[in-house]
Amino acid sequence: MFGVVFPNRSFPIDISTFAQIDTFHWVLDMNTFVGEAYDQIREVCIFLVNGFTLPPDKALAVYVQSPGSAFVFCGAVTLARPSAVLSLPWPEPGGGAQLQLTAPDAQPLSAKIGVSVEDAAALPSLDVAGEQRIERVALKVGENLFNFMQSFCGVDGSKLVVPMDILDRWFKKFQERAKRDPEYLKGFAL
Repeated sequence: MFGVVFPNRSFPIDISTFAQIDTFHWVLDMNTFVGEAYDQIREVCIFLVNGFTLPPDKALAVYVQSPGSAFVFCGAVTLARPSAVLSLPWPEPGGGAQLQLTAPDAQPLSAKIGVSVEDAAALPSLDVAGEQRIERVALKVGENLFNFMQSFCGVDGSKLVVPMDILDRWFKKFQERAKRDPEYLKGFAL
């Protein structure tokens, strides 16, 4: 049905390594691979295995769980997107409870990666971490523009007053700096 790879950390791992909770849920105990150093595993590649047919309206969703915390959604794969490299945003150990893939009264003793078959339409996004990276880049670019504008603005009551061509001036400076220093744009990525 599916397999995973931890980039630079493992060979492909098939579904048989996961504990099957029920027909649509699987859990991988991270103690098997890294013990308590689970938070050093930053990404996972999940892929559908050739010949497996997932209904078009379904997705294989990936979740992570630190010891004692809730499962946190990371992303998903579908027939239209049969593989993905997903960031693993491990929650702080001991957090609340959202999705429970273990018995309700059992306290998780180790970090886990959960995979479940779910309705694709019900999932927030197929690549949560990718969207978060884009938001962080947009925020940094916005902060850069705001700081540039502050150096040219005046104050009129509770409003900032800036020259009409401020956006053009900022963008020209932004482009020139990016051409001069290729590392400049990398400072916007996280």
